[in-house]
Amino acid sequence: MRILCSIFLITILTHCRVEPEPPRSTSDLYSQIMDPNALVFDSTLSNALRPDPYGMKQYILAYLKAGPNRSQDSITAAELQQAHLANIMRMAEEEKLVLAGPFLDDGDVRGIYVFNTSSMEDARAWTNSDPAVQAGRLIMELHPFYCTAVLPLINPLSKRVTRQNIAD
Repeated sequence: MRILCSIFLITILTHCRVEPEPPRSTSDLYSQIMDPNALVFDSTLSNALRPDPYGMKQYILAYLKAGPNRSQDSITAAELQQAHLANIMRMAEEEKLVLAGPFLDDGDVRGIYVFNTSSMEDARAWTNSDPAVQAGRLIMELHPFYCTAVLPLINPLSKRVTRQNIAD
């Protein structure tokens, strides 16, 4: 009887196994990639990120360059910078922007964006949403960019090490 009950229980557990729900966003993927057994091809991750066979995909890289209108007073320049940072945060939350950062020298190229799209039209529209671009303080130079498909995971991962938001 004991053996029969064990067989019955194993049969029920085997047939009632619940498959994990596929990830809905890059944030959901974080928990999967931390599994040491996940260091092999993962079809769920691949389906979510949609890489090519090499694990890569196309993005649009934007060089943020000094624009023609940089003569704002210090208060206006600071307000534009805060609006620029808020726009970056918004685009990152919407998963449009996967990487952004300033260059630390004082050259004409002030920073970069990497947009989560292969569409120049989308990247141009997202670029034009930046208040610093609208004010002429920055201009963007857009280029197709080929990189690892896991790049969108940087934003959710960076939250794990961020103590204070730069836009605050």
